Amino acid sequence: MIQELLLVAVGACAAVAVYAGAAARVVKQYERGVVFRFGRLRDDIRSPGFTMILPGVDRIHKVNMQIVTMPVPAQEGITRDNVTVRVDAVVYFKVVDAAEALVRVEDYKFAVSQMSQTSLRSIIGKSDLDDLLSNREKLNQGLELMLDSPAIGWGVQIDRVEIKDVSLPETMKRSMARQAEADRERRARVINADAELQASKKLAEAAAVMSDQPAALQLRLLQTVVAVAAEKNSTLVLPFPVELLRFLERSTVGPAAAMSDTPEMAPAPQTPQAPPVPPVPVAPPVSEAYLKGAAHAAERVEPVEDLTGASVEPGPPEEAA
Repeated sequence: MIQELLLVAVGACAAVAVYAGAAARVVKQYERGVVFRFGRLRDDIRSPGFTMILPGVDRIHKVNMQIVTMPVPAQEGITRDNVTVRVDAVVYFKVVDAAEALVRVEDYKFAVSQMSQTSLRSIIGKSDLDDLLSNREKLNQGLELMLDSPAIGWGVQIDRVEIKDVSLPETMKRSMARQAEADRERRARVINADAELQASKKLAEAAAVMSDQPAALQLRLLQTVVAVAAEKNSTLVLPFPVELLRFLERSTVGPAAAMSDTPEMAPAPQTPQAPPVPPVPVAPPVSEAYLKGAAHAAERVEPVEDLTGASVEPGPPEEAA
């Protein structure tokens, strides 16, 4: 009898141990347990620690509540200013509602990954190249809003989105390098011109001071001599006063002016010449035949009566010269 009771007790303990082993579950600190009883979601979400379920009736699913780091594959697109770029990013998200993450979407990680790729392509098409290179913070915020809107319904919260790298074609890189080099050269020229302007103003002020105080020029000359003599070189500096040059100039100009003031010999007077006599026209020679013909012509001319009744006789022929 006692043996039978012992066997029953051992069998009961074994059954309880098996049941407890099948019903016992441990939920880790960074997890939450979602229980389905006969396929129906239970309202109570199991907290971290030891928990029990009904074996064969309940199914428990553990959902990780940690922040997930998901890299977004590089997406190639054309920007708004028609430049082909290749952009990759990274998404940080976490599950805030374990039940919604299991019920609302089949695989929330895959859904977030596909939505991230689509949103990244959309951001590339709406942005300029300068925004992708220099204004990434604004693009990150816009991309985060695009991902966070549908993810809230899945029990997922987008914590942060970062654009990692922007790959450009080699031709675009060379063009941007030339542009940057030209810009740096332009700024260098502007700085040099500004320096020349400031130096010219200072030199003009120094010249004005030295013109008012001639001794300042001598002091400056002595300072230059000291600066040159301080170095160990073979250069010999001999100051030459400007007054000596002026003295030599005056002494050279004096004799030249005296020679220019000496009167020169007046040229001898020239006798006036008589005006030229115009040539006398000479009559062409007349032959004897011409004279005889003129005489016969004069003999044959008949007298003509005038209207007044007087006769007009031809005069004697003129003698040939």
